[in-house]
Amino acid sequence: MNNYTLKERLESLGIKFALNLVKENPEKNLPKLMSIIDKLDGNDEILTTRTAIWSVLDNPDSVWYQFIMSIWQDIDDDVRCKLFENFVINTGVIGYNRQLKAQKEHGCNIPWAMLIDPTSACNLDCTGCWAAEYGNKLNMTYEELDSIIRQGKELGTYTYLYSGGEPLVRKNDLIRLCEEHSDCMFAAFTNGTLIDEAFADEILRVKNFIPAISVEGFEAETDARRGKGTYQKVLRAMKILKERRLPFGASCCYTSQNTNIIGSDEYIDSLIDNGCKFAWLFTYMPVGVGAPTDLIATAEQREFMYKQIRKFRETKQLFTMDFWNDAEYIHGCAAGGRFYLHINANGDYEPCAFIHYSDSNIREKTVLEALKSPLFMAYRNNQPFNDNHLRPCPLLDNNGKLAEMVHESGAHSTDLCSPESVDDLCAKCAKVSQNWAVTADRLWSECKSCK
Repeated sequence: MNNYTLKERLESLGIKFALNLVKENPEKNLPKLMSIIDKLDGNDEILTTRTAIWSVLDNPDSVWYQFIMSIWQDIDDDVRCKLFENFVINTGVIGYNRQLKAQKEHGCNIPWAMLIDPTSACNLDCTGCWAAEYGNKLNMTYEELDSIIRQGKELGTYTYLYSGGEPLVRKNDLIRLCEEHSDCMFAAFTNGTLIDEAFADEILRVKNFIPAISVEGFEAETDARRGKGTYQKVLRAMKILKERRLPFGASCCYTSQNTNIIGSDEYIDSLIDNGCKFAWLFTYMPVGVGAPTDLIATAEQREFMYKQIRKFRETKQLFTMDFWNDAEYIHGCAAGGRFYLHINANGDYEPCAFIHYSDSNIREKTVLEALKSPLFMAYRNNQPFNDNHLRPCPLLDNNGKLAEMVHESGAHSTDLCSPESVDDLCAKCAKVSQNWAVTADRLWSECKSCK
């Protein structure tokens, strides 16, 4: 089933041996796992990551050490081993080496992960969400989804994320893909309302699927955007997953209306108490004709999140990632296939989930051909979009850069209901971009670690 080279198989066997050691005694045997990884990383390709992990293992009083130990306490043994196998072996070693080889051979970006919309259908109608316009019109077939994953694995991509629409509308197909590609890691950005006991049991069975549940704050904030009763359904979903010792997290969009809540100690503590192991943080983007612009977070609010998340990393047992404010750690924008790409429910290859422009479709081009397309190459050739990595985005942080690439590549709007001019979209973000530039440049100059 796995098309691995002999070298990849030997590396896999070495890490699998270590994984068996850490199954029962992580405090004693995690260092053995890291020692094997050190040997496999002979060219120091992941030296920074290895150094960071060793610093945690050498400090048992740290919050990160306690977080790692909680993975053994709170997660089902077999699920945890499958996650480590797919992340460490397939994504971290085999996949990474394949990606590097493919980048050199083809001269284009090769993504660490792909974000795919199996459907545009959704059972909610959230304020500011472009998917609400499409209804259930757009769907990719199982065969198309399977083909994308097979192509991705050839390039070294072993991590697949689902969004939509509500991806769990297609829960049977998603589980089937987990079974077919047991060497891959799957996750879904989901509103959580379709997670029930039966589906949680299926997740426990396949072991390679992680829900990231969208939640906008506490009950008032979540229900205000997603509909009355949604928050209680989210809590029920988390309870079901926690009872089965399944890993899951939260996906939080901070806006002008809820940033003070999303960035509060009380809210982060509530996520931990409810069983979340991670929180993905996004800032609101006014994508789509008529999308409200008054929900865009202010420069002051974005700075607040920047500082709060860094504080939480020293004090909270929760893995957090802010997809704008953390760009300094990957030296700029992750999109355009540099770390990930997006494929919408119509099959259009898009550089980012928030950038609805494309010059390629799955029914006309392979994944590799799309990565070599004018739009994706424009991303590659222009990244990073700013030397200040706190200004990573070609839309929100560098006004006009997205329009330049779209016009240069001949890409078109993928919004089937109300196509949006890229110039109009950029105009909506111009003032916000100018304001954030002042704040971001100050923060960048203050950040000694960024220099």
